[in-house]
Formats: sequence, C-alpha cells, structure tokens
Amino acid sequence: LSNIKTETLFEELKRRFRCSALPKKNMILLGAPGSGKGTQAPKLKEELCLCHLSTGDLLRDEITKGTPNGSKAKPFMERGELVPDDLIVGMIESAIEQPACDRGMILDGFPRTLAQAKKLNEMLFNKKIKVDKVVEFHVEDEILIERIEGRRIHPASGRSYHVKFNPPKIEGKDDFTGEPLVQRKDDNAEVLKKRLNCYHNLTTPLIDFYKQQGVYARVKGNQEIGKVWKDLSG
Repeated sequence: LSNIKTETLFEELKRRFRCSALPKKNMILLGAPGSGKGTQAPKLKEELCLCHLSTGDLLRDEITKGTPNGSKAKPFMERGELVPDDLIVGMIESAIEQPACDRGMILDGFPRTLAQAKKLNEMLFNKKIKVDKVVEFHVEDEILIERIEGRRIHPASGRSYHVKFNPPKIEGKDDFTGEPLVQRKDDNAEVLKKRLNCYHNLTTPLIDFYKQQGVYARVKGNQEIGKVWKDLSG
C-alpha cells in the first residue's frame, strides 16, 4: 500500500462505498461473435460492480498460473480440443469465490450448450447462487459479418473497437494505453459463417432453457452502442 498514491486509494474507497449500495446480481451474456458482448461487458462490470468472467481469459489465466485446473486444461488446448465442461465449471467456481466477485458476476462465453447450462446451474445451486438475468445480444447474420471483419482488439484488456462503428480515437491504437490494436486471424467472413451456423444450432435450446426459468431477455445488438447500454441498464 505504501507504493500506491493516496488519490488512488481514495478513489477505490469511493468506488467500494458506491458498490456497497448496489444489489448483488449475477448475469449471463449470450450472443454470436461480434454481437456486442465485448463492448458492453466492461461497462456492466464498472456500473454494477460485478466481476467479468470470460471463459477464454479464465483458461489462459489458470494455465499461466499453473493451477490444478489449468494443468488439466493445458493438454486439451495444446491439442486443439475442447476443454471438458467439468473443468470450465470448476474454474468458474474458483473465480466466483474471489473477493472481486462478492457483488456478483457477468459470465461471458459460457454456457454455450444446454449440457453446459445444466452443469453450471447445478454448481450455482449447490453454492446457493441465483442467476438473475440472461441477456442475448441479437444481431442479424449479415450485420455480424460486417462487424467482425472490422473488429479490432486490445489484447491486454480485451477492449473491442470497430473501424466503422466504434473507432478508436487514434487509428490502430487503444484509447487508454496507446498500445497497438490487432485483428484476430479468424475475424473473416468464411470462418464466421461456420461459427454462426454452430452458434445458432447450439444456442436455440439454451435460450428455451433460460426462458423457462423466467430470466431470459433479448437486446437488439445492432442499435447505436449507447442505446444498447440504455436497454441493458434499464
């Protein structure tokens, strides 16, 4: 603490005080690649004081740290195979026990199948945690293809930009750090069409599952970014 500026500590205390007055909440974000989850999740995290759990980030973090779950997952990823659902659920369970998730979580990228949703529900039920809202970002496929091909990512933070719809202040640079933005190798129309077909086939029963639980909501993801945020936070 001695190396942290007083102003920084004061701002963190103010943030925690504000967060303490907010209700706890647990959310799941659904949406095809390019639907806007990556843009809105950081805003939700800050405004609602929730932790943002992206399964891709969790996997990389666990492997880097050499945790038991990470060690089990690493061989699957090295072989290009899907990591077993039980391992992913175990990583999520470990993450939500951390202080950052005391106020609740935003789960991004999981579940993707009905089987995963049932495993997740079982784990959360055992921990007496309730999912309050499942939000689907709905965007037509042709719009998604245009979005994906223009998407640029800041690798370190996960911040997402678009060359047309949400450009950075300086072309090719992250707004906050000035570091270079990158285009993912699979952000092209050919790959996306295959991913979209897979997404629709897997997600339809998942949406029905959460509708039955009364927690499902749909947001039009092809609106102006501020309007999407207003619908989410309303």
